[in-house]
Parts: sequence; structure tokens; C-alpha cells
Amino acid sequence: MSAVQPIDENDRYSRSIQASKRIRWDIDRDVIRGRLLDRRQKYLPDGLSLIGELPFLAPRERLFMSQVQGRTYANIFGLVERFITAKMLEISKEHWFANQVALEALVRFSDEEIKHQELFRRVEALAAASMPPGYKLVPSPNDVAHFVLGKSTWSVLALTCHIEIFTQVHYKSSIEPDEDLSKLWKDVFLHHWQEESQHAILDELEWLREDAKLDDDARDRAVTDLIELVAGVDGILQLQSRADADYFIAVSERRFDMAEQRAIRDTVLKAYRWQYIVSGVKHGRFVTMLNSMITPAQAERVGTALAPLL
Repeated sequence: MSAVQPIDENDRYSRSIQASKRIRWDIDRDVIRGRLLDRRQKYLPDGLSLIGELPFLAPRERLFMSQVQGRTYANIFGLVERFITAKMLEISKEHWFANQVALEALVRFSDEEIKHQELFRRVEALAAASMPPGYKLVPSPNDVAHFVLGKSTWSVLALTCHIEIFTQVHYKSSIEPDEDLSKLWKDVFLHHWQEESQHAILDELEWLREDAKLDDDARDRAVTDLIELVAGVDGILQLQSRADADYFIAVSERRFDMAEQRAIRDTVLKAYRWQYIVSGVKHGRFVTMLNSMITPAQAERVGTALAPLL
């Protein structure tokens, strides 16, 4: 069931290149600029942290929760960009001796993703220098990349497209409007969003191109792979949310009772599922793309797999 649309692909690749040249930024000159993270301000906005579901937290605790979640938010982006870079470099080979415009667009995409990984390593170093010890990023970026890249290209591109789309949604709907965030943290995601907005276009083009190669059986297997990737993402979120909740509880200035501890752990997991799964799969752009490629029966399979997370 091919989803190829009558679009001028070269024009879209070319426009992506021009945008990449126009918005190109440097980590030190344009983003960090010698600044430190301000612990007096939030990192993650309330609409992403779901802090409103923990009314028993004092203002200082709410601030710290935004910083714990914000630190992981940056780290998870650095993690996923490890496999995204590898996949884009891999599929660029198909353009080596063919469409040179597409090749340049994907090489620029990969270069920017490598830069983003370095940016988020810098953010983690700044967070580590200012926050209490004990925080841990549980998943290994390389282990995650090996797992993801073991799946079909169609499913990896579907997951990548989903990530690039929710990146834009988060910035425009939650991060940009919040005036109470750390200025540095906000600038990190402004510049990240600028380049990711072009990456989403390339994801869609490459996903459609990959879809055109598949027969019905191969696409059905790819849908299975996508379901397994989402389950893998959720497994990562369960592990990291537990680690972050335990860190928050351990370094907070007061003791939380068992009911409060349970509420903290449940809310952090719910927030991470919202950030990395639900906000993307509910977005019309992604849903329209996916449903244009798969059958109603396959869509039902995906919906059944997502139901417990939604």
C-alpha cells in the first residue's frame, strides 16, 4: 500500500538546504555564550512536566522537579539523536550516485544531529555542576541505538518522524510561551527547534521513499517493528522515570510519605510518556502520515498497542 504523493521532492530537499544555511548556529557563539543554568528558574514548562498533578509539592519542590525533568528531557534528545544520525548516514548512501541535492540535505541533517548531541552533552555538564549529586541517565545511547537500528528502516523513520514532530510541538506550545524558564535552557531548545523543523521535512520525504519500496508483507512486518520500538521507548521511560523520581525524593529537603512517593513516581512516568509518546502520536501531522501508509487493520494494531499508554 504505497503512500507516495505527487510532490516535487527536489524542491523540498533544496528548500531544506537553504534553510539549513540560513539558520546555521554555533554552540558557544549563539547558544551557551558563556552562561550557566540558573537554578532559580524552571527548566521544563508545566505543560510538559505535569507538575500540576502533584499539588502537595511546595513551590521550591515544584521548581526542582522541573529541573530534574528538564535535565532528562535534554539527555533523552541527545540519546535519540545517536540512532537518528546513524540511520540518516546509512540511507544517504542511496543518494550517493543519484540525487545530489537529496544527498547534501541528508549530510547537513546528519551534521546538525551530531552538533545537537554535543549541545546536550554540554547541557548535562552544566546541570551536573549545579544540581545535587545522585542523578543518573539510565539507558546507554549506544545500546539504544543498536536496538533501534536492528529494526526495519521504515519503522525507524516512522519513529524518527514522530520525534521530530513532537519536538516542534513542545517548543511552540509549551517552551516558547513560558517566560519563567531558565533563559539558557530556553535558548538551547529555540536553536534545537530551528534545525529540527527542517529535519521533519526530510524525515517525511525519506519515510515516503522507503514506503514505496515495500510490498504488503514487508510493510506489515515494519508495523510490527514500529510497535516494538514504541514498547522499547516506553521501557526506557519506565526506567528513567523511576530513577528521576527516586533522585528527587532522595535529595529533597523533606520526607514524603508512601502515598506521596507513589504519586511522584506515577506522575513522572505519565509526564515522560506524554512528552515522548502521546504528544507525538496524537498530533495530526504524524497520524495523517502514518494512516496514509497502513491499512485499517494495521492502524488498529498500532492503536491497541498504544492504548495502555494513552
